[in-house]
Amino acid sequence: MATRVEEIMQLPARQRVERLSRAGQLFHVVLAQQFSRNFIDDICMLAEMVRRIAGVRIGSDFLRNLLAHRRAMLYFTQPSTRTFLSFTSACQIVGARYNEVRDPKTSSEVKGESEEDAVRVFSQYFDVIIMRHPQEGFVEKTAHLINEMERTIPVINGGSGKDQHPTQALLDIYTLYQAFSGGALVSRAAGAEIDPFPGKKIAMVGDLKRGRTVRSLSYLLCRYPQVQIFFCSPPELAIGEDILEYLREHQVKYQVLSELDHILPDMDAVYMTRIQDEHDVAGESSKIDYSRFYITPDKLKRCKPALAIMHPLPRRLEIHVECDTDPRAKYWQQVQNGMWMRAALLAYVFNTSQRIKDYYLENYTY
Repeated sequence: MATRVEEIMQLPARQRVERLSRAGQLFHVVLAQQFSRNFIDDICMLAEMVRRIAGVRIGSDFLRNLLAHRRAMLYFTQPSTRTFLSFTSACQIVGARYNEVRDPKTSSEVKGESEEDAVRVFSQYFDVIIMRHPQEGFVEKTAHLINEMERTIPVINGGSGKDQHPTQALLDIYTLYQAFSGGALVSRAAGAEIDPFPGKKIAMVGDLKRGRTVRSLSYLLCRYPQVQIFFCSPPELAIGEDILEYLREHQVKYQVLSELDHILPDMDAVYMTRIQDEHDVAGESSKIDYSRFYITPDKLKRCKPALAIMHPLPRRLEIHVECDTDPRAKYWQQVQNGMWMRAALLAYVFNTSQRIKDYYLENYTY
């Protein structure tokens, strides 16, 4: 007989999303489909404010007092460097104390404790659980499981199998905002509308079938129906039909292509990904010719001067190292933006966004 949580996980995404909010705002941060256009605009503005405030000591001291009374558990049972360090840095920026479990062999799971019971235990010690897990859907299942408990705390998805990576999508959209709108982000605090995406052409390149970062970013780009998305990959690694159906539902124009070179000069942003061969069953990725999707200095000569080249990292050969010094390379900026975005997200989850906005408006000018 199915449990209540198992029954919830069988519901359509729209109904599940509703169960991840409280009083009209996000409580758990699990699925990219949770993010409305208004939320994305606001959280990008908040991340930019955090970045600017943290640039001076008095501002950094202000931020460190925001969540000094909160405790975070980083439960990362899938290997991670950037996302883990990004979240720990974010906790430090807003003053939250944190602990970690990165190897289940160091926990009571070696005694037979289930992962479900492990997160139930964490929910009694901490105020938020930040999770990275190799199994699709497990982080969302955890959020619904915590909802059933007397003490409910937020769950934040730091990467879930091949399916979702919502905080990566937020830092990616923040990076695109910076690339397309310059310093206009914080003008939203004064009531200005910002929409840097009309008519922009964005190429998603590489292992799109198994790349959760591409999937999550595609969900967010659906909030900007005037963009055009070009999915470029070997046929064996093409984007999933579920994402294409979501784009059609939101009337976003797209093309599915097996080449990159002929569209590259028209692109405003290129989002590169590596082969996700950790998901191979029998080394099938080694048989795919990926070289025609590489970004090289010669190819960049034909691109727009304001092109944004992005990559969630780690990379292999898909972006040549000679491209790193090109001002259009934004992947190192993405790394830093992850820290600011996740700090802003923690502030949002614990209802301290307004304090940041008030501080910024009192101490900074546009």
